[in-house]
Amino acid sequence: MKRTLLTCLLALCSALAFSQNDTGFGIKAGLNFNSNGDYTFDSAPDLSSDTKMGYHVGVFGQVGNSFFLRPELVYTKTKSSYAGADFSMSKLDLPVLVGVRFLGIVKAFIGPDLQFILNTDFEDISLGDIEKKTTVGLHIGAGVDLGNIGVDLRYERGLSANEVELVGLSDQRIDTRTSQFILGLSVKL
Repeated sequence: MKRTLLTCLLALCSALAFSQNDTGFGIKAGLNFNSNGDYTFDSAPDLSSDTKMGYHVGVFGQVGNSFFLRPELVYTKTKSSYAGADFSMSKLDLPVLVGVRFLGIVKAFIGPDLQFILNTDFEDISLGDIEKKTTVGLHIGAGVDLGNIGVDLRYERGLSANEVELVGLSDQRIDTRTSQFILGLSVKL
């Protein structure tokens, strides 16, 4: 019974997915222009980060045409600079975007982003454990699709407060919440 129900459910999902014009999956990559949050001190003014360039690579699926759902799984590497010292972070992002297509090739989208932080590193300074490995963000953006090739520009903002402390410096922390513009190129396979 369970096997029959599962088979019927998979058949229904497949039929719905492939009944849409623009359904498929593919790969994506691009550049991130990002900064992480402030470098905070308990006894001094906060130090904002300078924007640095990072990158991302991943896969996506898409269901729908005029209105679509697009989940992605993306490896992201970001870097920020605080007074000449570089802070880098690598993470897995799982944005689930809901969008609308208009004028045939133009699309706009928005959606939540579940982020799993893999690694953090601050040049020549030891970091403690990050407060939360899993955080939530938001993506909003627009793009164009020309056949199987897509280009989009989006803004990502981390919504969950998250910090990492510098080892031996208990009054100093870095906010790991990202704020970035993401330029992406996607290819539908």
